[in-house]
Amino acid sequence: MIFGRMKSRRRERILAAAPIRDRLWRRIIEDRPLFDGLTADELGRLRDLATLFLHKKDVHGAAGLEIDDNVRATIAAQACLPILELGIDYYKGWVEVIVYPDQFVPLREYTDEAGVVHQTRHPLAGESWLGGPLILSWEDANHIDVDAGVNVVIHEFAHKLDMLNGSVNGYPPLHTNMRRDEWARFFSTAYEDFRRRVESGEETAIDPYAAENPAEFFAVLSEAFFEIPLLLRTEYPAVYGQMMLFYRQDPALRRNG
Repeated sequence: MIFGRMKSRRRERILAAAPIRDRLWRRIIEDRPLFDGLTADELGRLRDLATLFLHKKDVHGAAGLEIDDNVRATIAAQACLPILELGIDYYKGWVEVIVYPDQFVPLREYTDEAGVVHQTRHPLAGESWLGGPLILSWEDANHIDVDAGVNVVIHEFAHKLDMLNGSVNGYPPLHTNMRRDEWARFFSTAYEDFRRRVESGEETAIDPYAAENPAEFFAVLSEAFFEIPLLLRTEYPAVYGQMMLFYRQDPALRRNG
């Protein structure tokens, strides 16, 4: 009880000491359809979460990017929407967000079946490391596309939620009211269907990158859940239902009134 009161007082001190400025917050919320339909109470709690997030996480610029309040708050607002009903502790175990001006090109090494080591470079918009930093392209994090259903911030933070079980496999820690067999069955069925559609050359409204593996399927569908929820609910209603249970939100209802 005493510990709970101390934690609550510490939280209030953080919120009072470093609030996100009203004008900046309003602009971020009003500019992005991602936040459409949120009630005044939800927006207030989202702002508090974003403030706590910025207190707990170190946001650093790379390749010459200067980190200002706009960069920090824009990333924090999007990052905290998935945990609006979960809490800031769902982003535990790591502290650093690294932001590049635009897509970055890391060097990767892999060994083929013959034992030959290869080096590759591919541009990335975001990356999440197990137990380590989360990396973003500011150009992509700040981009708004109403119909694309793409959100690199939500994508990478969904990976962080996935990692809470100790691996990246599209299987985040489920709540006690959720059934593991249902999650596995519904996601596996949808994943195989989506892979078939992509491999057959079908143009999909959901980013085809979701067909890469189960971890990317969860991350891309998390983007769709918040960005284009009505479409996701129509295409994969069982998966949408599982995501409703996990995120404890119903964006389709919010958007549909």
